[in-house]
Amino acid sequence: MSIHPSAVVAAGAVIPDSCSVGPFCTIGPEVVLGESCTLISHVVLDGRTRIGSHNTFYPFCSVGVAPQDLKYKGEPTETVLGDGNTIREGVTISRGTAGGGGVTRIGSHCLLMTNVHIGHDSQVGSHCIFANAATLAGHVTVEDHVTLGAFCPVHQQCTVGAYSFIGGGTIVTQDVLPFSLTSARRENKAFGINKIGLQRRGFSPERVDLLQKAFRFLVASKLNTAQALEKLRTFEGEDVAALVAFIERSHRGVIK
Repeated sequence: MSIHPSAVVAAGAVIPDSCSVGPFCTIGPEVVLGESCTLISHVVLDGRTRIGSHNTFYPFCSVGVAPQDLKYKGEPTETVLGDGNTIREGVTISRGTAGGGGVTRIGSHCLLMTNVHIGHDSQVGSHCIFANAATLAGHVTVEDHVTLGAFCPVHQQCTVGAYSFIGGGTIVTQDVLPFSLTSARRENKAFGINKIGLQRRGFSPERVDLLQKAFRFLVASKLNTAQALEKLRTFEGEDVAALVAFIERSHRGVIK
């Protein structure tokens, strides 16, 4: 185990021998680190925090800190991270609240760039990229393979669908359709599918073509949402079925 003499590690913290803790880091008594994690310097890990293996934490990030919620009174809530995440400078991840499920969770193989904020009780999937200063308010759900552009705030209770790409500076106040491109440059509207992202993720040309046809009914036709869904229910394939199910369970409405 490599722990710099200036680091402050509370009794009770679990740190495997394969981890590296750099100068001026602070680790709380209920923190559990997985194998081969690296804390470069000036990292704060606090609260009841469970972290998987091969995560890297850059200077001045804070993980598991108390939520920015005036109702929080010190209840024993949690923060959970998976494996292989990169947490860059100045990132803040708040632990959960008793009223919001009690857990803030991040999956595996995510990149959180400088000054990203993950609010209390948010649930982030795996293989996500959050660019600089993207922020999640409390109780946000982000599904797998999402790219969130720089300076994007996401409103409380919103869901961001899998494989979506949100352009920089977009204000998200409704649910973001899976597979979609959404951008402030298009008046905060969805304007098609994330074609390049889907191709990079191994989607076949047939799957991409089918999603493009589905999105034409949703965002480029004169049909309202109910009428578009009737058309989409006649499509074959699990991708369109997932798109329909996402819209049907949306409580805040979707960005079209």
